[in-house]
Amino acid sequence: MLGAKKSVVAPELGELVRRRGLWRGALALGTGASVPLAVTGGRGGPDPDALTLARAIPATFAANRSAIRDALAEHREPYLGDDPGATPEPDPDPVYAAVIELDGGLTIELGYRTTWDEEHTLGARIRNGRLVELNGSVLAP
Repeated sequence: MLGAKKSVVAPELGELVRRRGLWRGALALGTGASVPLAVTGGRGGPDPDALTLARAIPATFAANRSAIRDALAEHREPYLGDDPGATPEPDPDPVYAAVIELDGGLTIELGYRTTWDEEHTLGARIRNGRLVELNGSVLAP
């Protein structure tokens, strides 16, 4: 059937539908809401290693939350200017989660929108269980 979208049901992740070259669903991060999830894989199904990594995103997010908070605070500093009375913002929650291929390896990317950098989506990239970078401008998958 032309136009039908292929889907799979992944244990712990639910239904994933293939759209725009990625397998898409939703993921609860323990922050009170679900976020869109994107997982790499071919037309036949999501990459099995990417699915394993996607299942680990909630625990990996929790383990890296303070490192992400610090990276976001560092990114925010130039936007504060010389205002000594500037108050810190609450930690934003991710707006999406993804398992992407980056530099030849699978990487978790958590996307953030902030009030101090409205033009960009920031990507917290985690590999081998550790935050490796906060990319200042990513395209949401």
